[in-house]
Amino acid sequence: MELEDSKYDLELERVIKEVKKSKAKIVCVQLPEGLKPLALKIVDEIESKTSAKCVIWMNSCYGACDIPNLSHIKPKIDLLIQWGHAPFKKG
Repeated sequence: MELEDSKYDLELERVIKEVKKSKAKIVCVQLPEGLKPLALKIVDEIESKTSAKCVIWMNSCYGACDIPNLSHIKPKIDLLIQWGHAPFKKG
């Protein structure tokens, strides 16, 4: 599946803008199972348009509250980008 063929709005321009703004050197990409087939294409897009390198979090992702513990990962992760299948609605 190509990024442009995806039925999801991945907001990659917004992600790229945030990576640049934060000056992140190492970015962790966390995706739910349904989006993991796009992981390498997402990483390629981020890395080609920023100076950051990406790692892909391959453990589970059950939603916005499922934030991985990245403290033990070396080199240090500067930014976590997390995607989901549905919009996050504020209460």
